[in-house]
Amino acid sequence: MTATAPRPFRAAAIIGLAAQMLFTLRLATPHKQMFDEVHYVPAAQVLLRLQGPVNIEHPLLGKELIALGISLFGDNSFGWRIMSTFAGTATVLGIFAILWLLYGRVRTATMGALFVLLNITVFIQARIAMLDGFMAAFVVTGIAALLWAMRAPPRKAWPRWLLGSLLLGLGVACKWVAAPYIAFAAIAFIAIRLSDARLRNRSVYAALNPGDQTYWPGMPAIHALLALGAVSIGAYCLTFLPAFFYAVDPLTLHGLARFQMRMYEAQTQILPHHTYESGWRTWPLMVRPIWYLYEPVDGAVRGVLMIGNPAILWGGLIAIAACLYAWVREGSAKLLAIVLLWAGSYAMWILIPKSIGFFYYYYLSSIFLALPLAAAFERLGKGRLRNLDYGFLALALCLFVYFYPIISSVALNDPQDFRYWMWFSTWP
Repeated sequence: MTATAPRPFRAAAIIGLAAQMLFTLRLATPHKQMFDEVHYVPAAQVLLRLQGPVNIEHPLLGKELIALGISLFGDNSFGWRIMSTFAGTATVLGIFAILWLLYGRVRTATMGALFVLLNITVFIQARIAMLDGFMAAFVVTGIAALLWAMRAPPRKAWPRWLLGSLLLGLGVACKWVAAPYIAFAAIAFIAIRLSDARLRNRSVYAALNPGDQTYWPGMPAIHALLALGAVSIGAYCLTFLPAFFYAVDPLTLHGLARFQMRMYEAQTQILPHHTYESGWRTWPLMVRPIWYLYEPVDGAVRGVLMIGNPAILWGGLIAIAACLYAWVREGSAKLLAIVLLWAGSYAMWILIPKSIGFFYYYYLSSIFLALPLAAAFERLGKGRLRNLDYGFLALALCLFVYFYPIISSVALNDPQDFRYWMWFSTWP
């Protein structure tokens, strides 16, 4: 008898349903705008009425999605946030897809998706009307689509590659910080093709042409990179279409490029110091989380703390070191790629010209920690250590439950209750 190939769809469907239910539970509380919702919800309301440009430091797509939620579910706290829950679920499933495509094991993909689900940063951003959740969802699913194209039959590689390019472009249309991932994709394509050619004793010319390719078969390198750029830029530009119909100061084709400069100037302006600002060096260790909300609202003191699950954020750093060690010993390109994805997502903040930083800038990097964690457990999970991932998952679940009262705006008994969860003096 032939062995039945593992099928990931049932596991993915169960995880996706669980994520959506978790993110949607008590979504409307608090009923007032919190943290950066005070910027993006009014911008979405203005955009919905096509009144004119507002909140010009960011592209339109994230605010268009918030506006879509308002139009479907009403101008209320549920309508503001509902689209973010779908983005959170897409992010969880995107990590599942990436790990499935890399390892072909349902258990490894499931563990990675559950690590993301229990990573408190994802839970928080899936329940607030901000742009980062949308940006992350498009980037993660875009990476999954490009990997899906990697070993596809020649006729299917191109559509999947174009899908990935489209999703990455939409990520940039939410926040510009997604732009480096388009460059990462181009570099990865060339590096993988050249590495494969070296292993097969083929020339650089052969690596760049479509014939007899192990990865992205039927796709010439120059055409693939041009398509990546053209589709992502095209998708980005199309998201500005509503701005052409503003009642005041409508956008024009001639003014589209000039508007990008206005956004750049707004994003790079010098900002005053903020209570919760922090430097990029501190983010991996979670030195300075952020209160998105902590005040009396809806009849009780409630809090929403933007923090990570300590098991996942700190354990993920150990997993990165383990993957690097395994790469040095074994030369696994898969492990190196996982580490470089996290490293690139973090290191680019050294170059981005921001006058101040915040812990939530680490959001995408915190998501990518699920990949080295799942990879490390996949490699170690043999013999007596085969259930080590279950133990770690239980720890992450316990910490999620422990922090739940101050990440989900549950009613607290006393204004000083927050001290129960403050492990360090640098925490708020």
